[in-house]
Amino acid sequence: MSGTPKTIRRLVAGAVIASTTLLRPGASKALESVTFTTDFGYNGRHAYFFVALDRGYYRDAGLEVRIVRGQGDSQIGAGNAMFGFADPGNVILARANDRIPVKLVAIVYCKPPQAIFCREDSGLTKPKDLEGNAIGTTAGASTLFPAFAKAAGIDVRTVRWVLASIESLPGLLATNKVSCVGQFTVGEALLRSQYGPGKLVRFAYSDAGLSYFGSGIVATDATIASKPDLVSRFVAATISGMKDAFANPEAAGAIMHKIVPLVDATVAKKETEAVAELVQIPRQRLGEIDPGRMETTIDVVKRAFQLATPVAAADVYAPGFVPK
Repeated sequence: MSGTPKTIRRLVAGAVIASTTLLRPGASKALESVTFTTDFGYNGRHAYFFVALDRGYYRDAGLEVRIVRGQGDSQIGAGNAMFGFADPGNVILARANDRIPVKLVAIVYCKPPQAIFCREDSGLTKPKDLEGNAIGTTAGASTLFPAFAKAAGIDVRTVRWVLASIESLPGLLATNKVSCVGQFTVGEALLRSQYGPGKLVRFAYSDAGLSYFGSGIVATDATIASKPDLVSRFVAATISGMKDAFANPEAAGAIMHKIVPLVDATVAKKETEAVAELVQIPRQRLGEIDPGRMETTIDVVKRAFQLATPVAAADVYAPGFVPK
């Protein structure tokens, strides 16, 4: 597959369009304004950002952070988004094929989060059964499906994608308009709660033997170069929120619900627990980006896509921003 899909280009570019840091006029102790965009909407999987906000970790770092809901393939960060949350696959493709100057500054999902969820009554019992079926997904979310298809022996040409908003995926599944939807494993609790009493079958990309980095915090080269201290403070404060959330997912869920009432506290708790399962691998600090694993991630993308220009680990991540 050659070239970067427009949806991927909009996702990565829109999510992390950098702005200059807005410093409030007046006293030198004024907080620096920062806007962060999620990947898709406000969900329980984002609770640790809201924990950092609620418990004052951003403010203690001298930052006034505004968390904006992302919209997938739309202009997620339209305006002044300094930080975003993106999948390395999208970052790699954007860097290689469109020269979009975006890099990861911290990783959150150390393991593959992608999965396909299917109605149990569809009769699909193994990944190979996906051939000839339609899969509902958000724009850009199917980026690494070719890698999964290759690992699982699926003819990717036989799969049809039905693009929809993340909010509408459970409905498509429940009304049997599609037999399967693409969803991160961290969104499983929400999907099951919205799907209803029916049972679902999960095909996780990791079950096919894939091993690579998932999503993390991203910023543009310009922000990284001009505001390294601010980047470090944002990452450190976020990791403080992560530690609290993973130590007490129930409290994290309650905070998420308090700030965003539409997010169910129980679902947020379960999604936070699912994130906690993805964040840690042996001998790696929370948020740390291992160069070897990033090279492995690049190799996975290279096997699935044709890259217009070579990409190395140093091209897609910036070290030194995760506290030791």
